[in-house]
Amino acid sequence: MDYALDDCLIMNTRKAARALTRRADHQLRSVGITAAQFNILGALSTNSAASITEMAAFLAVDRTTLSRNLAVLERRKLVSAGPGDLARMRRIALTPEGRKIFDAAVPIWRQAQDELRTVLTNPDFQTTLTGLRHLAKL
Repeated sequence: MDYALDDCLIMNTRKAARALTRRADHQLRSVGITAAQFNILGALSTNSAASITEMAAFLAVDRTTLSRNLAVLERRKLVSAGPGDLARMRRIALTPEGRKIFDAAVPIWRQAQDELRTVLTNPDFQTTLTGLRHLAKL
């Protein structure tokens, strides 16, 4: 079978991810965070005091990328780091200011999700989401 580069699932998935990230970064700018930071704050909002390893696995990012993002959030006092269960482990928690920023971002995120649900008609939003979840497990 002959494949066209335009049909490359990897290239198209990466292009879509970058487009969605740019869009979300623009939408979240009003609360002063990026899409990546929103994901981190969101993960901490439901799993406070998570370790970096746990968060990296949950967010499907490598530890160094997560650590760089956490350093920015820590400097902004949106998250705090404390000792973990083991000597070399750190636990990350959402600060009250981080909770405030996250709570302000949630309505923006919901509006963005509604817009994407409207835009995705063929395939529909749920089909796309199901496919992406399946791919993420590879």
